[in-house]
Amino acid sequence: MDVAKSFDKTVTVAPERQQEASADWVAVQKVQAGDVAAFDPLILKYRERVYSVIYNLTSNREDASDLTQDTFIKAFKSITRFKGKSSFFTWLYRIAVNSTLTHLKKNRFRHFFSFEKISEEDKSGEFIEGLVATTKSDKGTLINELQEKLNEALQKLSFKHRTVVTLFEIDQLSHKEIADVVGCSEGTVRSRLHYAKQELQALLNDYLK
Repeated sequence: MDVAKSFDKTVTVAPERQQEASADWVAVQKVQAGDVAAFDPLILKYRERVYSVIYNLTSNREDASDLTQDTFIKAFKSITRFKGKSSFFTWLYRIAVNSTLTHLKKNRFRHFFSFEKISEEDKSGEFIEGLVATTKSDKGTLINELQEKLNEALQKLSFKHRTVVTLFEIDQLSHKEIADVVGCSEGTVRSRLHYAKQELQALLNDYLK
């Protein structure tokens, strides 16, 4: 079977993501065939990305670390059920998001958003930075001031809306990839993003005046 062609039919993403998905599928098939060590490179490849997503949903380093480990344990135990109909990383993210949701519901923790991953060179978070682009000039000061206000605003969003904002603005996933992660249509992703951004703008309106 031509792995690349197989993924081209099921994953509509950038060429580099298609290549990544194909390489991951090869590694997954090795694990499924009994080569346990083949799972290690996948852990090294996605550990930081999974941790980043979970941290941006929990704002708790210890929880993010534990949930990241739990995500890979669950992924390894259920690896035989992965059939390559989506990319491995979206399947992995789905496990991470679902594990985080279960954890937050169980512990009733507050949900926070982090600006940690937004660097000077990073193009992510364009919407969020755009909220205040005309009102502040010092980004460092802005981030410190806006952190608390944005945290409060995001707590008022549902987990599903907070999740799509995190995946889109911080992790820079496409609508298609987010749809695969959260298990909905691309149209629903766009709708949730539009709603979430409108809500955040409304909630932060007084602060940004």
